[in-house]
Amino acid sequence: MTKQDSPTEGLSPWWRVGVLLSMIVGFSILIGMTVNAYQVAPPIPDKVVGADGATIFTGSDISAGQEIFLKYGLMENGTIWGHGAYLGPDFSAEYLHTLGLDASIVIASQLYGKTPEALTSAERAAVNAQVAELLKQNRYDPATNTLTFTVAETASFQNQIVKWTAYLSSPENNAGLQREAISDPQELRQLTAFFAWTAWASVANRLDKPYSYTNNFPYDTLVGNVATTDTLVWSALSIISLLGGIALVLFAFGRWDFLGWKADKTGHVHSEPVETGVATASQRGTIKYFLIVAVLVLAQGMLGALIAHYRADPGSFYGLDLSQLLPSNLARTWHLQLALFWIATAFVAGALFLAPAISRQEPKWQAAGGNILFVALIIVVGGSLLGEMLGINNWLGNLWFWFGHQGWEFLDLGRFWQILLAIGLIFWLVLLIRAVLPAREDPARNEIASLFMLVAVGIPVFYLPAMFFTSTTNFTIVDVWRFWIIHLWVEGFFELFATVMVAIVFFLLGIVSHKTAARVIYLDAILFLGSGIIGTGHHWYWTGQSNITLALSAVFSALEVVPLTLLTLDAWDFIKLTRGKCEVCGQEIAMPHKWTFYFLMAVGFWNFIGAGVFGFLINMPIVSYYEVGTMLTPNHGHAALMGVFGMLGMALLTFALRQVLNDQQWEGIEKYIRVGFWGLNLGLLLMVLITLFPGGVLQMVDVVNNGYWHARSQAFLGGSLIKFIEWIRIVPDLIFGVAGVIPMLIAALLTYLAMRKKPAEA
Repeated sequence: MTKQDSPTEGLSPWWRVGVLLSMIVGFSILIGMTVNAYQVAPPIPDKVVGADGATIFTGSDISAGQEIFLKYGLMENGTIWGHGAYLGPDFSAEYLHTLGLDASIVIASQLYGKTPEALTSAERAAVNAQVAELLKQNRYDPATNTLTFTVAETASFQNQIVKWTAYLSSPENNAGLQREAISDPQELRQLTAFFAWTAWASVANRLDKPYSYTNNFPYDTLVGNVATTDTLVWSALSIISLLGGIALVLFAFGRWDFLGWKADKTGHVHSEPVETGVATASQRGTIKYFLIVAVLVLAQGMLGALIAHYRADPGSFYGLDLSQLLPSNLARTWHLQLALFWIATAFVAGALFLAPAISRQEPKWQAAGGNILFVALIIVVGGSLLGEMLGINNWLGNLWFWFGHQGWEFLDLGRFWQILLAIGLIFWLVLLIRAVLPAREDPARNEIASLFMLVAVGIPVFYLPAMFFTSTTNFTIVDVWRFWIIHLWVEGFFELFATVMVAIVFFLLGIVSHKTAARVIYLDAILFLGSGIIGTGHHWYWTGQSNITLALSAVFSALEVVPLTLLTLDAWDFIKLTRGKCEVCGQEIAMPHKWTFYFLMAVGFWNFIGAGVFGFLINMPIVSYYEVGTMLTPNHGHAALMGVFGMLGMALLTFALRQVLNDQQWEGIEKYIRVGFWGLNLGLLLMVLITLFPGGVLQMVDVVNNGYWHARSQAFLGGSLIKFIEWIRIVPDLIFGVAGVIPMLIAALLTYLAMRKKPAEA
């Protein structure tokens, strides 16, 4: 009989109260910000008229233009208000700057009878001031829902139809889109109308404020867009909140020495670890999931290398015009979708693997349920990827939104595939609960089993906001719900679910007690959800929301760094625990799962660096104002998504492979895991250090010096230094793929073949 803590002995009920209060307060404020977004979003006028009263374009044209933007996957080429892909320009910023140039031509001619190039410095300053005054004036009439354009704005709209037609015609100029990506004149006109609306919202002051709907984003002195006072003030206050939060955590760790991954004063633990080489039928069935994970990682990495090549040489792929077969917007779509698919698959499989180990029994037909879910996974992944290709090529007609490329970054898969995914997650939840539920009868496992199920419920539930908008919903509103998924679902509940699975792994291996595992889960829930729920709003600084959103988001986004500092406080305890001894069996318990622990340590490292350091770097409002949409964003994204969720996925893969293999079988597999671990981490580290981070810093400097539009244009991205940085990306990509992904794939394949040869344990 092993020595176990009672689930409630010494565990204060205030842990549960703390989690509940964090969620109530957090969601109350987040829902308030969401409701506010509907009220303050930039209006879409019924019609836009010229100075003579003639209609230039309508609100229907703007909505149709947004649908064209989405249908052809242009959010995977460039950005709107800083959100989207980083291959092409920010369409709103580029349109706005071109509008400023066109207006300066008109004003320079009216004032001085000169072209802008012939103006003196004093004359140019006077012209620029009038350009800013002209564009900052809001001529929207709420009573008639009509927006009036000046002569300069009307002329610029007509000119820019030609500009964007040219941009979409050649992959050399648009970072690898198909030739003649959009050729229909009506579609080009409507697309330009959508860009015109986003640019107007970027520069025209709100009717009751001295700044634009997007808080004066993007930065462009020609049109009078500079950082607002609120941006500066709340940036400073966010630092104060960060320092206060860290001080509070340091005080708590000094006051209560049981916080974190601690067992007891001796470093010993209290339970017998699960036996390796023994697995149930459903656990063995998850190995094919992990094999698919490794295949998807390889495909995703290859697509990432191709995207980097499009940035370095958009015109050709070593002499081939690859844009006709695999254009950059499709490549980036698949790159992002595969990343989400393989990480989610690893988590789904890891949870199904852990469930019978917690309850120490397997329900009837559990393995069959896992096989059904596996087939559903293949259908959703394959169907959605094929649909995205068909949608971008305009081969699905009016069904593009349902079966093709929905167009929203990270949520590109068609609505039909989203619904199937949600159904699959619900089915997974049923499998998980029926496997874990018996553990609630065991007082020694009740608490951790209950937490496992409760947190798992959040996975399908908080995916539902993906259904709350359509292709014509106001862009501001869509970005609210989009980041309920991207941030709240992925960085909130997936982060918490990751903590639960790590705690369960430690518990099953005898490294921590039941009480310690439960306490760590509660602590992480309070800290991650307490800051992260409201911190979701740091994605909304410049997307048409009010300053109250900016203020709350800045303060709580800074606090998101606080729980990540716990990783540094826990680092040594973490290492000591993996070297602990089992009081029951007297053996070193870390050795059978050495590489699982190494991957978990990598998760801690990348969580602090990628999510903490690089995340805080770009989340402060004044930094985000100049940085959003530069290479510093994917720098954070790669380090956090691959470094945290990706490495945890690899940890779960390694844990499962080791558990189903006996010691003799593992000897032939371990060498591949060893090489894969170092290859993945070294490749990711070099990817960040020699390409994404330095490139992002250079790009942000260019924003400050020349304006946001310039740093996102080919004038900057086509420069020799940026091109060189993109070319040397080959080195980390090769290390990541050849030394990292391929060995992990070989390990998964060999384990799968071993499972096929050996029947399951009775």
